Amino acid sequence: MTFAVQAPSQDKYDVVIVGGGMMGASVAWFLTGEQGFDGRVLVVERDRTYRDASTTHTNSCMRQQFSNTLNIRISQFAAEFVKNLRQFMGGDDRVPELKIHNFGYMYLADNAAAADVLRMKHATQVAAGAGTQLMYPDEIGAAYPFYNLDGIILGSHNRIDEGFWDATAVFDCWRRQARERGVEFVENEVVAMTLNTAGTRVDSVTLKSGEVVACGQVVNASGPRAAATARMAGIALPVEPRKRFTWVFSAETPLDRDLPLTIDPSGVHVREYGGGSYQCGAHTALDPAVAYDDFTMDPDIWQDHVWPILANRIPQFEAIRVQSEWAGHYAYNTLDQNAISGPHTTIANFFFLNGFSGHGLQQSPAMGRGTAEYLVHGEYRTLDLSPFHFERIAANRPIVEEAII
Repeated sequence: MTFAVQAPSQDKYDVVIVGGGMMGASVAWFLTGEQGFDGRVLVVERDRTYRDASTTHTNSCMRQQFSNTLNIRISQFAAEFVKNLRQFMGGDDRVPELKIHNFGYMYLADNAAAADVLRMKHATQVAAGAGTQLMYPDEIGAAYPFYNLDGIILGSHNRIDEGFWDATAVFDCWRRQARERGVEFVENEVVAMTLNTAGTRVDSVTLKSGEVVACGQVVNASGPRAAATARMAGIALPVEPRKRFTWVFSAETPLDRDLPLTIDPSGVHVREYGGGSYQCGAHTALDPAVAYDDFTMDPDIWQDHVWPILANRIPQFEAIRVQSEWAGHYAYNTLDQNAISGPHTTIANFFFLNGFSGHGLQQSPAMGRGTAEYLVHGEYRTLDLSPFHFERIAANRPIVEEAII
C-alpha cells in the first residue's frame, strides 16, 4: 500500500508519539488535559485510514476477568471512562453518551486444572471488586440453554462492565479534541532515531519524508510494529505481530438471548454481534510471528477447525452463513503477554506503550492517562502502572497474565 506523506509544521516537539492508533490517540488527548503541560505534541501515523491497524481489527470488548489485579483495575477505569465519556471530555455535546453492552464473558473449563485456574482468577477478581460468578453446568444451562455442556465442569461469567463498547466513537473523540487542543497529527513514518553521544536520550527522529524532528520525549505506541520502532533506539523489545482471524456470521436460527463472549476450552471464542449475527475469533494451532504486512486469511481454519467447534458448543450454529472475515494482528508480548509501559532503563526519554497481546483497546484509557502523567510529572498520579515498566523486560522478570484470549 502507498501512503501519503505529510510534513510536520515544526522542527521540534516536546513529545513525539510514534503511532496514532488507540494508544497514541489516548496519550495525546490525556496530555492536553494534564495540569502543568503546555508543550507541543506530534503524532506520527503511517496510515490515516487505519486499514490494517489493530485499532480497527479489534473485537471492541471489555472485561474484568483477568488474573492480574492491575489489569482488572485498568479495565475498571476503562468502564468508568466509557460510561461517562461526555463528562470526561468536558461536557462537549458532540460526544455521544455511551454504554457497555453487558453480555459478559463466559469462560468454560473442561478439566480439573482449568477449573482450578478459573477459581483462582475468580478469587482475584472478586477481591478487586469485579462481579465475576462461578457457574456449574446446571446453572449455565438454566441461564443459557443453547449451550452443549458435555464435558464442561465449570464456567466463569460476569455481566457487570463486561461486554461490547463503541471504541470507534472514543477513538474519534480523542483525535478530534486533541487536534482542537493543538496536537498535530501527520501521516508519515518514523524511520530512524538519533541518540545523544552518551546514548541516554533520543535527540531526534527522522521521518520518511526526510525531516529531522527534535524531541523532548518519544512514546512508542506503534502496536505490532513496536519492536521495529524500539530498534531505532537500539532497544530489543519482545513484541511481535501474531495473526488473529475474525468472522462475522448469521445464524439460520438466531439465539433467543444475548450470547456472552464465550471462550471455548479450544480457545475459539464467539460473541453477540447484533441483529441475529455473531462474531467469532481464533488462531492457528501453530502461532508464529508474521510479517507486518501479512493479513492473508487461512483458507482452511474456518471449515476444518472453527465451525465444527462452534456447532458442537452451540448446536444452533450448525446452520450459519459467514458474512465477512478478516485477519488482524496482536501486538504479542512474548515474555508475559502483559503491557510494557513507562520509560526505558537507560534512554530516559523513550517511553513504551506496547505488547498488550489483545487487550489493549480496553486498556487505552488508563494507559494513556498514566503515560501522560508520567511524561509530565515523572510519576503516576492515579493508578500505579510501574509493575508494567520496561525494567521487568530488561531483568527477564515476567508478570504473567493467564487470561489471554
